[in-house]
Amino acid sequence: MDRRPNFIFILADDLGYADLGCFGARDGASTPHLDRLAAGGVRFTDGYANSALCSPSRFALITGRYQYRLRGAAEEPLPPSAKGQAHLGLPPSHPTLPSLLRDAGYDTALVGKWHLGYPPHFGPLKSGYDEFFGTLGGGIDYFSHIDHTGTRDLHDGEVACHERGYVTDLLTRRAVDYVSRRHDRPFLLSLHYTAPHWPWEARDDEAESARIGRALLHYDGGSPATYRRMVSHMDEGIGKLLASLQRHGLDQNTFIVFTSDNGGERFSDVWPFVGAKMDLLEGGIRVPLIARWPAGMAAGASTPQVAATMDWMPTFLSAAGVVPDPEFPPDGIDLMPVLREPGRVLERALHWRMKHRGQRALRLGDWKYLVQDGHEYLFNLAADPRERANLARRSPGILADMRRQFDEWEQRMPSIPPDAYVGRTATGEDMARPG
Repeated sequence: MDRRPNFIFILADDLGYADLGCFGARDGASTPHLDRLAAGGVRFTDGYANSALCSPSRFALITGRYQYRLRGAAEEPLPPSAKGQAHLGLPPSHPTLPSLLRDAGYDTALVGKWHLGYPPHFGPLKSGYDEFFGTLGGGIDYFSHIDHTGTRDLHDGEVACHERGYVTDLLTRRAVDYVSRRHDRPFLLSLHYTAPHWPWEARDDEAESARIGRALLHYDGGSPATYRRMVSHMDEGIGKLLASLQRHGLDQNTFIVFTSDNGGERFSDVWPFVGAKMDLLEGGIRVPLIARWPAGMAAGASTPQVAATMDWMPTFLSAAGVVPDPEFPPDGIDLMPVLREPGRVLERALHWRMKHRGQRALRLGDWKYLVQDGHEYLFNLAADPRERANLARRSPGILADMRRQFDEWEQRMPSIPPDAYVGRTATGEDMARPG
């Protein structure tokens, strides 16, 4: 029997750092299944998304590399106008987490959001997944399944489908079905929920779906209570998936990771941080991060290890005994030493950049270097997690050193194309931060 682990990577969309009970939810949020997942595994207090918005983080996840290496990831985010464009997406020739695991004998499936380029040039089945059920683009309505161009975006494989139901529940059902099938080989299941991304609709809000029609980014919609229900529906679905794993004797040797593609949105709780999606402040990039593998890692632990989206490709490959493609070495690090010994911390630097507001950031130890709108900031996150005390004048030597390190890193990355899309509405407002 093949004793290599199964892998399930669960990705929420626009979830705030403190939206889960196990990360300090303050507003009555109920996430018992995710809290149980954290109690049985390792909780990362310093988990980061590779980007402050959706598709760039997904490029980093699937390749294990800084998203800036690929032209499609320069879009902030990948827009619907990318449809039909051969340069805006994940090249099928690029090695990916699913393609490397598939070539090593794994079954692979994506259930949920893709957002890495459109057919005919790009798609999940072209980049290593054997099966796909979900949405090719960004946000869709939870009931009508249309995107903000009015196009229905729910697919089974490469064929558009018209399955009726609340999207979060449809994705849960398909994921549970996948793990319930007989698998003669280990599997990778990528479960990428659209929740709690706008439009803000809970399971009992079908009338709201009819009201907003194609206006998915509804400035007058949603509420904290609706948002909490959306998170709760996702948590319920994860509970069903965990129950299915246990029922089929798969829970002990299944390696599960849960995180978000970027920081929180309008109704999210990012406490104790400031900022939100589209910001390189901590609220836009610090995300809840949980890993559990009963047969292979510590349980009930917490770690301050700085970890990012791109780390999970090399980590999964390490756990499976698979070697990365030498021509595309990961920028992410293998976290298995930390998962086995949560008291251990690996030193590393993390870099971010965005065309939006000319943002730049570097996290190194307790220090963070940040540029926004032409202004430089230096924060000590251990002493000031809310990034309120700018130490740039007080510590000019540290500022200069971190600026130099960032510049040296950026010189190794392709430049941002001048025509790269920045996520703004037609009125100029931040698409991620309406109102």
